[in-house]
Amino acid sequence: MSSKEILKIDGSFGEGGGSILRICAGYSVLFNQPINIYNIRANRSTPGLRLQHLLGLKTLADLTNGKLSKCDVGTEEITFIPGKEIPKQNIDINIRTAASVGLLLQPLQIACLGYNKPKEIEILLKGGGTIGKWAPDLNYLENVTYNLFKSAGFRIELDIQKYGFYPKGGASTICRMYPQNKKLKPLNLTKLGNVSFVTGKIVCTKNLSNARVCERIKNSAEAKIKQELNLKANINYEYVDSLSTGVGVSLWAKSGTGAIISSGTVLGEKGTPSEKVGQEAAENIITYIKNDIPVSKYLSDQLIPLLGYINEPSKLKVLEVTSHAKTNLELIGRFTSREYEIKAHRNYSIIHFK
Repeated sequence: MSSKEILKIDGSFGEGGGSILRICAGYSVLFNQPINIYNIRANRSTPGLRLQHLLGLKTLADLTNGKLSKCDVGTEEITFIPGKEIPKQNIDINIRTAASVGLLLQPLQIACLGYNKPKEIEILLKGGGTIGKWAPDLNYLENVTYNLFKSAGFRIELDIQKYGFYPKGGASTICRMYPQNKKLKPLNLTKLGNVSFVTGKIVCTKNLSNARVCERIKNSAEAKIKQELNLKANINYEYVDSLSTGVGVSLWAKSGTGAIISSGTVLGEKGTPSEKVGQEAAENIITYIKNDIPVSKYLSDQLIPLLGYINEPSKLKVLEVTSHAKTNLELIGRFTSREYEIKAHRNYSIIHFK
């Protein structure tokens, strides 16, 4: 266990959401820094830990033989003392709700940045949601976030065996993380460069196949991209078995500079025409491409914890610096002396880790 003094963090500062808990828990292991977080999610309508936060904390404690104070769903203060042991190679997580698998993985992936053993950590997640509100879906993580992690030298692979949607969840996912012996490399994403085509993935439950929901979303998105950008789009789709009805879309495009721009996760809601869902996803990615922005607002939130750990200079060009991004940047300063600056320009901003 760490002999460092416990770092106290007010969970209500900044955007005051669950990302404070996720990043602090991951950084706690990464820097062997005990933490006490109070006022957890105090700014939310349902304050305190949600199930994905609770499971993330308990898994971190199990993974590293750390010590977690007694807590449950709704707990508003926790103390976590990370262990120093080499992490376990296999972890099983059972998720009883549609809690986001992507959000649950975030503190684990941050924590594993600092390990060089074992060669592979396999996390089996039974239950939960692969696509849901206010969270990155797993197709987006695999094809956008984790592709850029790989560019930095940290490999994560996802095997989605069954999809899960709100409210029942019921997904089945295998996540494999590969700790690296080599030094992680910085990322400098300041130019989008040439984009030749757009791709992505539409996932709908099988009960929507007669209405051709996937096909209508695909045709709408591809037509919009062709109209606005004169670019070819080839978007894949799949009808899946799931306990709850759901529709999820993620589009992405790789550029010649190594950037991967995306629409983020767009959900189909009851009463919303499929064509509108496709147009919304297309408009999201079109905005970034038209403005030569290589890092979406969702991606910047996810890259900041990685780049805050890598010692060499990195730069991100973003359309806007979100409240999540500002909070994440401030959290890095609580754990490290890493310096950064934000330079605002007329149509974009540069986040520079020095």
